[in-house]
Amino acid sequence: MLLQRTGNHGFRLGTLFERAAARHPANILILDHELDISPSTGLRTTVAEVADIVDDFASRLWAARVRPGQKVVVHKSDGFDIILLACAVARIGAVPVLLSPMLDGTTVAELVRRVGRPFLVTDQEKLSKELPDTVFELTERVLLTRGSHDGATSLASLAGAARVAPVALPPGRPALITHTSGTTGTPKLAVHTGHSLQARYRPQALAVAPILVGRETIALHVSFVHSRLFTALAISLLRGFPIVVLADSDVKRVGDLFARLRPGVLEAHPNSFMEWEELADDPRGPLANVKLFSSTFDAIHPRTVHRLLRATKRRAPVFGQLYGQSEVGPAVVRAFTRRRAPEADGRCVGMPFPGMTEVRVVSRDGRAPSEANPGYIEVRSDGRIVTYLGEHDRYEQQVSDGGWWRMGDVGYRTKWGCVHLLDREVDLIEGFGSTLAAEDTLLGRLAELNEVVIVRGADGTAVPVVCTKDDKPLDAAAWAAATAGLPPMAAPVHQRLGDLPQTATTKIKRLELARLLTAEGGRP
Repeated sequence: MLLQRTGNHGFRLGTLFERAAARHPANILILDHELDISPSTGLRTTVAEVADIVDDFASRLWAARVRPGQKVVVHKSDGFDIILLACAVARIGAVPVLLSPMLDGTTVAELVRRVGRPFLVTDQEKLSKELPDTVFELTERVLLTRGSHDGATSLASLAGAARVAPVALPPGRPALITHTSGTTGTPKLAVHTGHSLQARYRPQALAVAPILVGRETIALHVSFVHSRLFTALAISLLRGFPIVVLADSDVKRVGDLFARLRPGVLEAHPNSFMEWEELADDPRGPLANVKLFSSTFDAIHPRTVHRLLRATKRRAPVFGQLYGQSEVGPAVVRAFTRRRAPEADGRCVGMPFPGMTEVRVVSRDGRAPSEANPGYIEVRSDGRIVTYLGEHDRYEQQVSDGGWWRMGDVGYRTKWGCVHLLDREVDLIEGFGSTLAAEDTLLGRLAELNEVVIVRGADGTAVPVVCTKDDKPLDAAAWAAATAGLPPMAAPVHQRLGDLPQTATTKIKRLELARLLTAEGGRP
């Protein structure tokens, strides 16, 4: 962790675009959607123009009486302006609290209550259709990015507010609050500091430096409320790389955009890459120029890695996988190349960043952790958050002596030190082995699958939930052949991918899915 600490002066979120504009003012930023807060900007702009938007809205927030140290919840319809508003809040020394547009109104109200009378930046659609009226009682003031509503102030009405100088807070102070995925219940509010964000930025910047020696167009499709997007943007902006920001993962729209813009780097969540597998067969070659695929925080299926790497025409493309968590940032890295078979060590998520992150695996039962008896994966990193807002006791339960953070996953390390991720602790099915490995095998054997999730049934058996391309019926004979050699499972439950409960980062909520199956009688 020494390399994360040395010379760490903080991430400086509020001036990110300003600093990038000072270096590369004409650098291009392309969007697949209009900005609610600045629709006249269009779909193509410069970093200097974006920096001015951040400065403008920081001044409007100041005119709305937001002051340093105060918290501002941003919960609006999906769009890149969530990021710009977060930077604007940070620019005047306040603390942005980012809540996913996918959260239901009741959950948002509970998280707003937990923050403690913050300002709320939202829009007419959220207020009129989703949020309960209690948000007005729970907040200091409600500000609108679009539309109008009784009791709320439109940010458009504050246009022309006098510009204010940026406020620099000590890097050890809270700088950003995001929320956890909520796969196991109500999300927790994760508090990041300038120090912790910079500690996350460093290993990622160092990892891509030897791969990206020239100028490349970077395409990003990452949740706008995920802390990872800020570090990804910083790497691209400060090096002057043109950036393409996607809000929509629809494979046809993405294929059209990539065929035209020819990105050299793709950063996305694993499920988005799975959705884009069919682009490998697109005759226009939308992936032909990709040198680096970068997958965020969660393990990815080997089939997806193999197909995407085969789609690019670059001489030595790399698929980079980061294993980590919202609470600690990236902890482990692995690079895949075309030389490795698609089924080679799919559960290996890589090695820690030397001098920056550490990993250990702790026994669950007194026996040494192994593939047959996985242990608890724990991480130590200066990128770790400093608390869960309003739930510090829960935070302390996750941290052991010496600063080790329990990831909530089980796995083991090989004699070479590679970390193998087998399952989430809460998803473990005793006696089955790794559900994630079984899912990898099934996806590799059945091309018609676009997702398979194995959950624990009410009686403890393994229940596979399958989603097929174009929702076509699953071939029973093909399924029987594909499951040969795998642990016993119940008959597959066929569902539409869009009907599966998902987090803001498109992860499947396995516990909720298991509950839904039981409630609906979907468990055979």
